[in-house]
Amino acid sequence: MVSQTNALPRIVITGLGVISPLGNESQALFDALQAGRSAVGPLTRVPTAPLPLSHGAEAREFTGAIGDYGPMEKPLQRTIRKGSKVMCREIEMGVAAAQLALVDAQLPADKRDPHRTGVIYGCDYIMTLPEEFAAGVQKCLDEDGQFQFEKWGEQGKPQVNPLWLLKYLPNMPASHIAIYNDLQGPNNSVTVREASAAAAMAEAYLTLQRGHSDVILVGSTGSRIHPFRTMHACMQEDLASDREDPTQMSRPFDADRDGGVLGEGAGAMILETLSHAEARGANILGEVVGYGSSAVAARVTDQFQRNALANVMRSALGQASAVGHIHAHGLGTVEGDIQEAAAIRDVFGQSIPPVVAAKSHFGNLGAGGGMVEAIASLMALQQGRLFPTLNYRTPDPRCDLPVTVDDQAPAGDSFLSMNVTPQGQAAAIRIAKFVP
Repeated sequence: MVSQTNALPRIVITGLGVISPLGNESQALFDALQAGRSAVGPLTRVPTAPLPLSHGAEAREFTGAIGDYGPMEKPLQRTIRKGSKVMCREIEMGVAAAQLALVDAQLPADKRDPHRTGVIYGCDYIMTLPEEFAAGVQKCLDEDGQFQFEKWGEQGKPQVNPLWLLKYLPNMPASHIAIYNDLQGPNNSVTVREASAAAAMAEAYLTLQRGHSDVILVGSTGSRIHPFRTMHACMQEDLASDREDPTQMSRPFDADRDGGVLGEGAGAMILETLSHAEARGANILGEVVGYGSSAVAARVTDQFQRNALANVMRSALGQASAVGHIHAHGLGTVEGDIQEAAAIRDVFGQSIPPVVAAKSHFGNLGAGGGMVEAIASLMALQQGRLFPTLNYRTPDPRCDLPVTVDDQAPAGDSFLSMNVTPQGQAAAIRIAKFVP
């Protein structure tokens, strides 16, 4: 038996930051979810004429202006404004969510030890914008409009901004955040698509428990709305068809679902050891109490997502036998939802808690989705009640789950939030109300 003196430190949450299709503040996000608002509407950030769909969930309130990063001193404003020249939209959203979380946690520079404060961030692989190479390609076209590769070295490449790659590297959110705020502690980047958020939270949790840091700024950012990424998603993924009312496109677990919906967003949390949070008089919002990560390949079993999700739920539960609610991946694809529902039944049997899926409101935010979803569930714990899962009208007997459909279902004292990639990489996090 482990003595109290050797017990692992408790890890608590003291700040939140969010950039989402439903607003750039955690309370605004939760209020919109409670009100049953959908963020799905006409796409404006990508040309839709060549695509089979024209709707998604854009973070329309995020413009990239310095005001979107929250209140800060003038020197930091100037630094971030200058740095934005080498930040694409996904990185900008990630940095903004992090800055908002620092403010929400009331953790200014004079209240943190830079050597004991770190950053762990989840991110998708980021695709460059085609216009980065447009001028260079133009230089290499002959009079018939054919690209002449032999011209690229001398005439095309010099037209490309030499710093262009910095705008698209998936480790740059963590790098920018650490540099801007002088966070010299552990720094890591996690890139496992939709599973990135919970995997990053798990790594932050373990880093704090190991004693390598007192504070970790953990977050994730992602987007499915991008000229190349949207095209790839249309070619490779099961996406919902346009409907006369686009707010009805995202339908997790509903019998009439036909695919996922594209979105974008970012979220961040401040995690601290309990002793550090109490010493500075922080407002404690919740406690991380479990995590899980797994990868099951399709070549192993055709139920690979089911197996991966069951693995991470069991791991995150640990010795616990129940949670207040489950925040499902809830992508809205036919097969994906069937496998997820089966995984939940595998783990919880006949005692399944309420299940909610925020993707019904804003679709798949890529790597940013898991963090925004966890923030939504944490807000639900604080408010005491859940939000509805939109468009769940006709239960699918293959997805036999107690899906929440109103705004009065109790959130309980804890939740389990999980995500899985199309390749079978899954991660989950369990968060509970803080009890001193």
